[in-house]
Amino acid sequence: MKQKSVAVVGAAETTQMGRIPDVSVIGLHADAALNAMADCGLKPSDIDGVACAGISPTELAHYLGITPTYADGTSVGGCSFMLHVRHAAAAINAGLCTTVLITHGESGKSRVGAGGFARAPSSLMGQFEMPYGVTSPPTMFTVPVLRYLKTYGLTEEDLAWVSVIQREWAAKNPRASFKDPITVDDVLNSPMIAWPFRLLMCCLVTDGGGALILTSAERARDFKTKPVYVLGTGESVETPLVSQMEDFTSSKAFRVSGKKAFDEAGLKHADVDHLMIYDAFAHLPLYGLEDLGFCKPGEAAAFIRERNTAIGGKLPLNTNGGGLSYMHSGMYGMYALQESVRQLRGTAAAQVPGATNSVCHGVGGMFGASGTIIFSNEAG
Repeated sequence: MKQKSVAVVGAAETTQMGRIPDVSVIGLHADAALNAMADCGLKPSDIDGVACAGISPTELAHYLGITPTYADGTSVGGCSFMLHVRHAAAAINAGLCTTVLITHGESGKSRVGAGGFARAPSSLMGQFEMPYGVTSPPTMFTVPVLRYLKTYGLTEEDLAWVSVIQREWAAKNPRASFKDPITVDDVLNSPMIAWPFRLLMCCLVTDGGGALILTSAERARDFKTKPVYVLGTGESVETPLVSQMEDFTSSKAFRVSGKKAFDEAGLKHADVDHLMIYDAFAHLPLYGLEDLGFCKPGEAAAFIRERNTAIGGKLPLNTNGGGLSYMHSGMYGMYALQESVRQLRGTAAAQVPGATNSVCHGVGGMFGASGTIIFSNEAG
């Protein structure tokens, strides 16, 4: 993809966030879509590309009255939306469409029209993991994180620091689900979910969604909103079985996706002003910092503990509060993308002064997939 040839011109989340018992999944997609269109002054007839996960793009287009010439239903878990951004940029570059709407909506808490997490007995997970008690995300992610902690001599306390510092960011965000300060002791004394994860190391369960609208950089100049340009993109997948990761202390999908994005962007790590790393559980920012190249293997915990990612730190991370304190309806990637866009528009609740470049990195499944988008607010 040509650098800065495509820009985000519309970005919005659902009108309500957290608990929304009276809106279905498709309703959340539509609410976010209409909010994003209002954000940049477009209507459904102006959209000729759609992308979504959780529902079919056919359903989305019909519901909104859109007749697209490009449709993307890529679904690889929580980072699907990063892949949608990458694919949309490629489609716009190729002339397949001019304006792409990417939507997300989940009734993760209220379960209005929501599907389940069950895996068929004939699936790979059903055959080779579930018989051994691996049945839900907290029990899956324990497999790599226990090896990671042992390899680098880290403890529960190192995981707790991630939750504590992200809650500090959430305290500055009026839309965050949890804003009250917490301490390391609070995290370590919260209920055990699955060793070593305690409750405050686990993501929220909420309702909500969001939407993005992308178009060419040339057209973006005509919109009322400040364009946020796509500078670099990457994606990869590894395995649907967490037990079959190449290396439990590092995600191959993270490494491949991140390197591709940085190479495409032509950006150095020192040029990054703001970072979003999908944090379904407290260990993911540790893996992200290391696999993206911001820290050496085993050094991310100390990097966070020394407050480098905290308010006033040299690398602001998960400034909306993350999936641990802001929002997590099931697939968190859209919320991370929204915060990157807000930071580069200068409209974030916890604004990073002078932010120019933002890296937004996501995970799908249990290290099964990854997507990385690098944004800039400077035109090419």
